Amino acid sequence: MIPKKIILYISIFVVSFIGISLWSAWLVTHPSRIESGLTPKNFNLLFEEIVLTTKDNIQIAGWFIPAHAPQKPALVILHGYPAEKGDMLSIASSLQPDFNIFLIDFRYFGKSGGSFTTLGARERLDLEAAIDFLELRGFKRVGVLGFSFGGATAFLQAAYDPRIAAVVSYASFADLTLLGKDAYSHLPIIREALVPLMKFCAKALWGVDTGYSPKLAAQRLSIPILVVHTKQDEQIPFHHAELLREALKNNQRAEFYFPETGLHGELPADFDERVKQFFEKYVN
Repeated sequence: MIPKKIILYISIFVVSFIGISLWSAWLVTHPSRIESGLTPKNFNLLFEEIVLTTKDNIQIAGWFIPAHAPQKPALVILHGYPAEKGDMLSIASSLQPDFNIFLIDFRYFGKSGGSFTTLGARERLDLEAAIDFLELRGFKRVGVLGFSFGGATAFLQAAYDPRIAAVVSYASFADLTLLGKDAYSHLPIIREALVPLMKFCAKALWGVDTGYSPKLAAQRLSIPILVVHTKQDEQIPFHHAELLREALKNNQRAEFYFPETGLHGELPADFDERVKQFFEKYVN
């Protein structure tokens, strides 16, 4: 017979473990938001304030920044987690002379509505709403540039949306479960139970389905793709880029740029020019 003291210790451990999982799931779906405080005015750019409504009735805030010539093609630029659209203005300003730019805040972030992030599961609806807006403005095909979390969302939507002509992904994760295990790499045994329990809590409490996979979405893509990922990225480990490269092995128009140095968010010096040339080639 198991001593009562052992049963008590096991019970305390189980309850504590579940509590940690609940708290971790809350933090992941309700992260502290990083506000840049920037607007297009800081870059001397003309812009329109746009508010969209997604299919699941979330209001999405956006900035439409017209190109120097209205007939130029359009790009949607997606921020990373847990930032907002102002974080992408430097890249947007470098592309704006040659492209019409649409920046959006994902749900929960920036000026958009939503009480939590779904980690990409429903954020693709935010991107879909942005593309709907651009289609009404006369842009039948668009390019999408996604930073990290935004890159993953771009893959997910591109697998369903033929209006996306080309995608540039910077430091996207390939699989959310793998990313969760990466985050708890210092707890190699505990993470095998913690990550699935966190996913269960997110699903049960907030309806966040984490079963999606950018790498599986990438397998369906034949459009031009440019994957950029530094080998020193400390937040999204480089093996995610390798998984995406494997997923895109049958895509003859997939390109890869893997600089040797640079932490997460440290863009290569030639990043803007590479992106510009890529979109000029494939989005028109």
